[in-house]
Amino acid sequence: MRATLPWRHGLLALAVVTVWGTNFVVIKLALGHLPPLLFAALRFTLALFPALLFFRCPPVAWRRMAAYGLLIGVGQFGLLYIAINGHISPGIASLVIQCQVFFTIGLAMRLNGERLRRVQWLALLLATGGIATILAHTDGSVSPLGLALVLTAALSWAGANTVAKQDQPPQMLAYVVWSSAASAPVLLALSVVFEGWDAIHNGLVQADAATWAAVAWQAWGNTLFGYAAWGWLLARHPAGLITPTALLVPVFGMGASALWLNEPLPAWKLIAAALVIAGLALNTLWPLRARASAR
Repeated sequence: MRATLPWRHGLLALAVVTVWGTNFVVIKLALGHLPPLLFAALRFTLALFPALLFFRCPPVAWRRMAAYGLLIGVGQFGLLYIAINGHISPGIASLVIQCQVFFTIGLAMRLNGERLRRVQWLALLLATGGIATILAHTDGSVSPLGLALVLTAALSWAGANTVAKQDQPPQMLAYVVWSSAASAPVLLALSVVFEGWDAIHNGLVQADAATWAAVAWQAWGNTLFGYAAWGWLLARHPAGLITPTALLVPVFGMGASALWLNEPLPAWKLIAAALVIAGLALNTLWPLRARASAR
């Protein structure tokens, strides 16, 4: 592994976080025609087929892989799509969902007895200050329900991270593809129950080429390309060179939402974003500095 990141690999990392960040705007555009649970079901169906034909099933317990699929598919994206469907703006959603980092740490403390260090407490305090700022300014771009849905989605993402860490699949992309076999049918069933056949029929009839492109982008761009490229980079470089790039996801998310959806960026949003990103940066970067000092 190299100590520096070649510029081509740096561009690839930037491309991944650009896809992941702007993805929130793509979600909003597709929700103009598709109900959220149906949209999520289609996304994970396309992530499953035809990729299923090219990846062997990972050698992990199916029950645990199914749990990962349900946490990611239903818990994370199902709730996220419902939230963006009129309850929270894509820009704010891209910021709040990053709280999964702190939920993941909390689950590790709960399950493995890990303890927070002082720097992590400070990081958590900064991020909490950002969320509190958002909660204090629930206006037309964010509601308490939307904030609660995205925080629950972040908690589900953290749960999925915990399951994957315990499973340690040899190839994460194959793990994601096969886990979609659990999430896609459950999401479709939930769509039938809660959205109804009429909404499903109307959504499919109204969906245009842009809507289907958004679904494909979710499945193939955000999931398959994102995981494949990220895994490829992590296999060739120290995590400390790659993972800090993910701090740009909410930057791209809020920027794309402002540019393409005309989402306003008043001072309170910028302050909230600064607090959350500062907390994420502190949590991500302090271990790198500690390791460098120990050498």
